[in-house]
Amino acid sequence: MGRFSNSSEDNTEVAVDISPLIDCVFILLIFFIVTTTFVEETGVEVDKPQAASSVQLEKTSIMIAITQNGEVVYGGNEIGISGIRPLVKRMMQKEEVPVIIQADQNVMSGLLVRVIDEAKLAGAVKVSISTLKNQG
Repeated sequence: MGRFSNSSEDNTEVAVDISPLIDCVFILLIFFIVTTTFVEETGVEVDKPQAASSVQLEKTSIMIAITQNGEVVYGGNEIGISGIRPLVKRMMQKEEVPVIIQADQNVMSGLLVRVIDEAKLAGAVKVSISTLKNQG
């Protein structure tokens, strides 16, 4: 038997190992799950007024709701007027995001102005009011 002999006795099967591919897919899946940003809702149901000039706003924002009873709510908890400024200041330290106010259509305009004023005094550059798009 020579060094370079062609022997047909080597009948080994060749298989493709896909476990590194599966590892890469799982790592990518975990990466995308961790980096996904979630929209934080206010936690209360608000009957928003309609506006013909409404536009879609950014997904990452500070959502503050004003209920029909005059309660100021963030993340399902009532924070009141006095809680707006510290909340917005804390959130703006991480990233400059807009403040969106979801006010019930029966809210007194004075309360709405006070909420907008508190958000702006806390350093919010962009304060918007959430409305429903007018279908007519």
